[in-house]
Amino acid sequence: MALTFSSLGGLGFQCVGALRPLIVFPPAASTDKNAIILLPAPEEDTNDNVISWPGEYNKGGVSIRGIGHTEGQQVSYIAETDGVRCAFLSSPLQDWTDKQMEVAGDIDVLVLPADEPKVAQKLIDDFDPRVLILLPGKDADAFDAIAKHAGVKPDSTMSEYKLKGTLPAEGREVVVLRK
Repeated sequence: MALTFSSLGGLGFQCVGALRPLIVFPPAASTDKNAIILLPAPEEDTNDNVISWPGEYNKGGVSIRGIGHTEGQQVSYIAETDGVRCAFLSSPLQDWTDKQMEVAGDIDVLVLPADEPKVAQKLIDDFDPRVLILLPGKDADAFDAIAKHAGVKPDSTMSEYKLKGTLPAEGREVVVLRK
């Protein structure tokens, strides 16, 4: 297991492992034909490698589940790639229902926009991931509140994070992903 998470700026990032790369919430249109692109809101006209709707997908060995919020107008994703179960939450953060949490299952890596501190804190506690990756938004106060709750250390900000070998057995690794 080796996954690399790289910031694309803003709330966009890339997740690369042995299977197809994922480009999640890209700040601009991506031309990478090999990557699976996950968008935060449904779009009608997309090509084959773009996912923007709630539902179940399997592309290139990557299992993806789109979770709809606000009556399907916003989409977060659960993706299993290289044996790691990841949750990619879209912004603005939404409360998750018990059914949505059940569908999500056990999450190894939670990637979360640092907005809506109360919602973020509840989601971090509910998902209880081994690795938490925060994506700083425009609201510095919201980020600071979430970072404090999550236990962000001064040296945890990076533009690229590599998950090699196994997940942390105890505790939680917290990373701030910023370009």
